[in-house]
Amino acid sequence: MSGDGFTKVCTLADLPDEGAVGVRIGETPVAVVRSEGEVYAISDICSHAEVNLSEGEVEDGTVECWLHGSCFDLRSGKPINPPATKPVPTYAVQISGDDVLVSLDEKNS
Repeated sequence: MSGDGFTKVCTLADLPDEGAVGVRIGETPVAVVRSEGEVYAISDICSHAEVNLSEGEVEDGTVECWLHGSCFDLRSGKPINPPATKPVPTYAVQISGDDVLVSLDEKNS
């Protein structure tokens, strides 16, 4: 972890153009997601069913939970459709060269 609270979690080359990878920062599961040319970090655990969001489909700035189909906005973490009703935490992202860094200080909750 760097002194400013950001931790390198992967490289840009590790991220699909419209997709996610699951990483851990300490004990915290994080989904690092690239969508529409932007990189986001959200909790990797769905607020409805506690499965990995990084295994879901990414499209138009959202990630869809593979189990029950709830979609979450990557900017806010808010669910767009049921069955999920609670948002998931989102985290600040920095890009340094090819490195993707994430801070667990929640950006939104």
